[in-house]
Amino acid sequence: MSVADTVIVLWGWRRIGLALVAGAISALAFPPFNAAPVLLVTIPVFIWLIDGSVTPERAFALRRLLPAAAIGWWFGFGFFLGGLWWIGAAFLVDADEFAWLMPVAVIALPAGLALFWAFGAALARMFWSDGWPRILVFAVAMTIAEWLRGHLLGGFPWNAVGYAVMPLPVLMQGAALIGLWGMTLIAFLVFSLPALVIGGSRRDRGGRYALLTVIVLLLVADVGYGTIRLHRAEDAFVPDVRFRLVQPAINQSEKWQKGRAEEIFNRLLDTSRISLVAGRSGLTGITHVVWPESSIPFLLTENPDALRAIADLLPSGSTLIAGAVRATPPDPATARRQFFNAIYVINDDGVIRDAYDKVHLVPFGEYLPFQATLESWGIRQLTRLPGGFSAGASRRNVPLANAPAFAPLICYEAIFPGEVIGPGERPGFLLNVTNDAWYGNTPGPAQHLRLAQLRAIEEGLPLVRAANNGISAIVDPYGRILSSLALGTSGVIEGELPVALPPTLYESQGERPFLGLLLFAAVAAVFGRFSLRSRNN
Repeated sequence: MSVADTVIVLWGWRRIGLALVAGAISALAFPPFNAAPVLLVTIPVFIWLIDGSVTPERAFALRRLLPAAAIGWWFGFGFFLGGLWWIGAAFLVDADEFAWLMPVAVIALPAGLALFWAFGAALARMFWSDGWPRILVFAVAMTIAEWLRGHLLGGFPWNAVGYAVMPLPVLMQGAALIGLWGMTLIAFLVFSLPALVIGGSRRDRGGRYALLTVIVLLLVADVGYGTIRLHRAEDAFVPDVRFRLVQPAINQSEKWQKGRAEEIFNRLLDTSRISLVAGRSGLTGITHVVWPESSIPFLLTENPDALRAIADLLPSGSTLIAGAVRATPPDPATARRQFFNAIYVINDDGVIRDAYDKVHLVPFGEYLPFQATLESWGIRQLTRLPGGFSAGASRRNVPLANAPAFAPLICYEAIFPGEVIGPGERPGFLLNVTNDAWYGNTPGPAQHLRLAQLRAIEEGLPLVRAANNGISAIVDPYGRILSSLALGTSGVIEGELPVALPPTLYESQGERPFLGLLLFAAVAAVFGRFSLRSRNN
């Protein structure tokens, strides 16, 4: 009995256990482990488990899909639990208040996301067949499930399977053509290869070899395109622009403690002044300083002394870009205020020249869905603000003095493909400020950097990224990390701003190339299914 047959005939708790374990092991394919080859084992196991998801022929149509949906859910639950367990660390920052919610969050989020994989497995089973066409059906159905996960209910495309097939810049370049979702389709095809070549009858040998050839050619084309693109890459930089990214590594549990605001602000100032070259003032030659998300531990507009301190910090002609909380004046009738997770642009006179408010807020972290109901149950968002944050009006690009305009991305705004650039003139770079200190020394910050890295490639724009405790980095428009600061390290990095590339195919065409590829795969699956059926008859 082959390994495929052994998996197919499993029943009961053994099927469930194998799906759960295989899903959990699959999470090793993502940063910081980057063990993508594990998916060459776990994805075929997933396919073979769907092969064995059968019901009596007399069962009604929906009932026939339930075994496959169950396998999809258990595999997905293991996958998301293994890849997102670190989210629980945020509930330990204020452990006295939130620790009791940690098990709920760590289990509830993977359980909810696993519904998308249950849907994908059920959709695949609906059009399942023996032989090679089921590989195409599986890849199409699961890609649709991942796309839906990235868009429905606000979307959460964290650790989409496409990222696993792109651990190195040479493998990432295809995202400039077909984006994350196109690479996700290719990833499912590539990682399904063992299920294509193991088993099968002689009758479908020709189809199997043909599909194997196509998948290998897709992989070779991706590697070839990436190699050529990187070989032709020019290391060009915007003249007279030099960034300094400040990573203060302030513990999240200390950040909003009473009486410590001045100390934390002074730490930001002192870290910004660190000299990297003996005998040279730290900010000599720096045109733009970047502080991470919510770095300033008070309302900056109500602290003129802080603005004067910023003016004293900055050399003539330089600019500070800082993450901070912004508040509206109190409402005259209710005395209530709105709070925004914002980015300030401040000149060398200590004058705030511009501000951008975060549009895509984190549910339960920055606001509560169904707030009144959940607060009546004793649940509130993790941020210590009455009513949580309000969302900004719209995405927009922010102009800068003596540098190109930038597309602001606060925290996880950087994880959404195709949603990082505002309307109007194309910006010169992406600027991502984040506060991954919520998650400590876990895989979360490394995964977050990878997601932001792919946005640079998709848009053909360099990325400037400042994180509170890491990983801060300057990334060129090919996704190559030019400089970075390790997780948990306090310090600064500095560097020039790479020149933006012309608009990529993905930026100009959006998801059309991906949808064309998906449609082609779906048509090929249908054609193969009918061809194989007619041959067997």
